[in-house]
Amino acid sequence: MMPLLTTKGLSRNFGGLRAVDSVDFTLMPSEIRAVIGPNGAGKTTFVSLVSGCIQPSSGMIVFDGADITGLPAYVRVRQGIAYTFQITSVFANLTAYDNVALPVQRTLSDGRSKGAVRAGVMAALERTGLADRAHMPAGQLSYGHQRLLEVAMGLALKPRLLILDEPTQGLADSEIDNFITLVREIAGSATVLLIEHNMPVVMQLADRITVFNAGKILAEGTPEAIRENVAVQEAYLGTAP
Repeated sequence: MMPLLTTKGLSRNFGGLRAVDSVDFTLMPSEIRAVIGPNGAGKTTFVSLVSGCIQPSSGMIVFDGADITGLPAYVRVRQGIAYTFQITSVFANLTAYDNVALPVQRTLSDGRSKGAVRAGVMAALERTGLADRAHMPAGQLSYGHQRLLEVAMGLALKPRLLILDEPTQGLADSEIDNFITLVREIAGSATVLLIEHNMPVVMQLADRITVFNAGKILAEGTPEAIRENVAVQEAYLGTAP
């Protein structure tokens, strides 16, 4: 099986800071991959490079066999990469329904079909548990529900790769349980790349985990292997003797 996503020597400098440092990374189709690491490790910069929100200083990004390194973010969206941001970026004055309708219209050959738009919007809202809040202004939703609305907006694009940056931040425990179920369902039709600090969520969801530290990959492996990795314990998990 060919990788869905590969990076080769991917780097990004901000002045004298090397936020991402020569990262070689491979993601397989239908995988749930978690990216973890301490604050400032380069996780969000890395996924911002993959999504096209920022451009690399050097290196290459290959998606489904094609070099996408120089492509802008909107073109990557069309090719199937959807990214939910660490800081919520919903349209506060629009309803939840209208927030999701915008990406739904991009996926339809005839974006003017009200029936098709409604079906797509409600399907995404139902999957994220927000159907009963469809007509609330997004700015009136709780922070956790705004996070879920962003996931719904990403799902509405019917992505092949869904990148989630701290998606459980602000969610109640019961909502986190539903979120875990949702991500497992999403993995039936898309690959999931997940930045997450909630380690119980990571350990339950991830097929494999990539650990960043100081802009580089410190370790990769199954949840069990990462939990037992002494270098990871010392750098991040705080469980080394």
